[in-house]
Amino acid sequence: MRFRGHFRDMPGRGVHGSPKFLLTPKFILGISDQPFQKGAMPILSIVERTGVASEAKVVYIDAASVRAARIAMPKDRMVRAIAETFSALSDPTRIRIISALGGQELCVIDLARFLGLTGSAVSHQLRLLRGQRLVKYRKEGKIAYYSLDDDHIRNLMEECIKHVSVG
Repeated sequence: MRFRGHFRDMPGRGVHGSPKFLLTPKFILGISDQPFQKGAMPILSIVERTGVASEAKVVYIDAASVRAARIAMPKDRMVRAIAETFSALSDPTRIRIISALGGQELCVIDLARFLGLTGSAVSHQLRLLRGQRLVKYRKEGKIAYYSLDDDHIRNLMEECIKHVSVG
């Protein structure tokens, strides 16, 4: 394993694209950012100044808890999908749209007037929410009526409201 290839994608790059690591007189220490596979131990790479890495086993304080956390960790694809869902929910306008659709379906015109936005602004936000399968629509003639995709979205919003209200 070579130094540049192994740590190429790590955040915190220094000058001229070189990674920032703890420099000692003889070694450069860094932790790989490669996703761990279930059951695999993370590797601390000790890279000598020659650029050749040797691997050392990382010792945990509570190995059983770390093992349980690793087993409970969702797969990378699921983690990315969850992050994209929360990213879609990170906009106040989209939160208002989802809240408005919590109890009934509404058309774009009614949503726009209710929120004080233009129809195109609401349509743009609805397109993003539809892409994340947070809302769905049905057409009645030329009018599209939007509603939440399923009860999970309503439950997620209710839990978020409870979480924010407690603090």
